[in-house]
Amino acid sequence: MTFAYLATLLLSLGAMVLLDRRFRLFFWRGPARAAIVLGAGLVLFLAWDLAGIGLGIFYRGETTLMTGLQLAPELPIEEFFFLAFLSYLTMNAVHGARLLLATRSRKAGPAR
Repeated sequence: MTFAYLATLLLSLGAMVLLDRRFRLFFWRGPARAAIVLGAGLVLFLAWDLAGIGLGIFYRGETTLMTGLQLAPELPIEEFFFLAFLSYLTMNAVHGARLLLATRSRKAGPAR
């Protein structure tokens, strides 16, 4: 039992927070709205995982990189942090793309 995978996920989440803070992408743009969106995404993905586990589609793989701690049978704690990272990354990417497109259109000037 090690914490290598969990530590990597937490480090990645920390990087998302730094990007978000630097460019005001998601939580720094609207904290309440971001918390609702991230929470809804986590609930949806966890429900998806639990449905897949219940149907026998998903299962916990054995590896020495994981803690062995589980939130539910076949649902490792790392899955929660992975889903949080995935949702946060997606929202940062969406808002980052919008920021880039808005900056690009301002530099290009008005359309003729």
